[in-house]
Amino acid sequence: MRPSHLARYKDIGTLLVKHRQLVRDRPDGDLLPEDEAAMTTDAEALASELEAMGPTFVKLGQLLSTRADLLPAPYLSALARLQDAVEPFGFAEVEEIVTRELGVRILQGFRSFEDRPVASASLGQVHRAELRDGRRVAVKVQRPHIREQIVDDMDAIEEMARFADQHVEAGRRLGFADMVAEFRTSLFAELDYRQEAANLQALGANLAEHERIVVPQPVADYCTGLVLTMDWVEGRSIGAVGPLGLMEVDGPGLARALFSAYLDQILVHGLFHADPHPGNVLVTEDGALALLDLGMVARTTPEMQDRLVTLLLALGEGRGRDAADVAIAIGRQLDGFQPEDFRRRTTDLVGRSIGTGMRDLQAGALVAELTQIASESGLRLPPELTMLGKALLNLDEVARKLDPDFDPNAAIQEEGGSLLQKKLLQAASPGNVLAAAMGAKEFAERLPGRVNQVMDALADGQLTLNIQGIDEQNIMRGVQKLANRVAGAVVVASLVIGAALIMNIETEAELFGYPALAIVLFLVAAACAVWMLVSIFLGDLPQRRRPRRGERGG
Repeated sequence: MRPSHLARYKDIGTLLVKHRQLVRDRPDGDLLPEDEAAMTTDAEALASELEAMGPTFVKLGQLLSTRADLLPAPYLSALARLQDAVEPFGFAEVEEIVTRELGVRILQGFRSFEDRPVASASLGQVHRAELRDGRRVAVKVQRPHIREQIVDDMDAIEEMARFADQHVEAGRRLGFADMVAEFRTSLFAELDYRQEAANLQALGANLAEHERIVVPQPVADYCTGLVLTMDWVEGRSIGAVGPLGLMEVDGPGLARALFSAYLDQILVHGLFHADPHPGNVLVTEDGALALLDLGMVARTTPEMQDRLVTLLLALGEGRGRDAADVAIAIGRQLDGFQPEDFRRRTTDLVGRSIGTGMRDLQAGALVAELTQIASESGLRLPPELTMLGKALLNLDEVARKLDPDFDPNAAIQEEGGSLLQKKLLQAASPGNVLAAAMGAKEFAERLPGRVNQVMDALADGQLTLNIQGIDEQNIMRGVQKLANRVAGAVVVASLVIGAALIMNIETEAELFGYPALAIVLFLVAAACAVWMLVSIFLGDLPQRRRPRRGERGG
């Protein structure tokens, strides 16, 4: 751990603990003006500190901007605006890295290659170039020695996370070490440009039917772990387009197209661009939208996709309790989890949001607040949901910049039928049908053998039934009652059979003209049968409710 960072770690931790406690002391969210102003000032100072500490901490700050369960709203806003623009490194180093990675000198592999980068970030910088065949491309080159610096920083961050998990109540409840492990995996995946090239290809294929969405494609022979070559997209970022520029494009149409593409990404394909902030979305010259920087993506399983669409629909339609139930189903319940408190607070949150009007409803902010409530109630939601919240927060900002009147709830309703059709077609794909057929074939092949095993075990007296009951004593009492009833029925049947046999025996002792002993046995059997019927009627019929102990009869 670098000594220059020790004091900063301590100051940052003190600020976060103080302000988190301040928010928890006011669960209604109504901070005093002076408290909110002080928190905003400290949040901006934290963002500046992270920028000064280097690229790893900038990325960490960007990740923390998605964690509403950890930080108050002013911190989320300040960290979301973190920019990792830094001074570019020299062209001599660019030339050395490209030559070493591609195995060819720049002048041989490219027709032209601009020495001044068009963008420079903490992990790498982008140069405009042209291939030998005239194809215009953007070449991203990774910053020298950045991996070694990140490894050093991650060791320090992991050490702090382990310490917090062992000694701080919030760490034990939230699991900082697990969060840092996920961050490490995500960051090192972003350092491997081959992974980003694969993401570009996959997302481009998934969104091929969306004509107004452009995903630049990589040039396979010009991509390595440190160099990424992809199509050059001419345009301006959403953040750089002013009101006059937006008048030249179909803002409402682009907003709907972008939202539709993201619903497809999240709820159908399970792979989505997790960082669509205004700088990563370009308005192209022909009036389309281009998605850039796919180093950070998120994946969702088919089961999680179904849960997420149920959650989003519940939030959008004001069904707070249903949204809480979905969150409980996908989350991990920690010690002390309070389900009813969570349901109540979620219902209040959704009710307040719906009360502001559907056009003002921001899905990303709603998911972020839901995550915070879950954390305070002892429910740890999956990382996919926090990534979804980050994507939706950025998507809200981009869509409303394109169309201030954009209604996300109406867009979901418009796309609902199309989404359902795509999910059904996905379920009926040749791969899924083949997998189901193979499963049925395997079941049919193994069925005779399994039946033979069961029959052999039954014949040898080795068949064992493993029954797990909720209340074993209740089950044993029920079994004992059943055995008593069976034994009683056998006795009654024996008395009746015995009496019938005695009826054919001639004897001087008669009753009502029949052998007296036979009549006595018949009467005893009848009395026993009546007693058993009364017992069953009073004790076994479910519709008859006997008063509980302590209750009075009506």
